[in-house]
Amino acid sequence: MTDTTESSNILSLNLVVIRSPDAEQSAAFYRCLGLEFARHRHGNGPEHFAAELPGGVFEIYPLSPDASPTSGTRIGFSVISVDRAIEAIIGYPNSVVSAPKESEWGRRAVVADPDGHRIELIEKTQPKRE
Repeated sequence: MTDTTESSNILSLNLVVIRSPDAEQSAAFYRCLGLEFARHRHGNGPEHFAAELPGGVFEIYPLSPDASPTSGTRIGFSVISVDRAIEAIIGYPNSVVSAPKESEWGRRAVVADPDGHRIELIEKTQPKRE
C-alpha cells in the first residue's frame, strides 16, 4: 500500500467506464449481479447505462468505431454472496472463469461478461471468533 500523505491528492476511485458493442446485453449481465442502471446522456454524447454504487459510478457506453475496446479492463465488486452471484449468471454460458473458493481476501470467483471483461467477485467473510 502507498502512504497517503499530503503529497497525494487522490482520495478514492469514483468512476469506472467500460465500452461494449452491445451495451444493452452487457447491462443485462450486470443486472444479474445486482447492479441497477439508469439510462443517461450527457449533451450530444451517446446514451449509456449508469449504476450508482457506494463510492462511485459504474457506466457502460456503446463501443463506437473510433473508440478503443475496454475488454482488457479487470473489474472487482464486493458482493453479499459469491455463490448467489454465480447462480444469477447461470444463463450466460462460459462466464465463470474461476469457480468460487476461499482466498486470503474472502470467498472469491472470477467471471467474464459477454464482452470478455473479467470481473472479480469477493465475498467478505467474517473473521472466526475463538
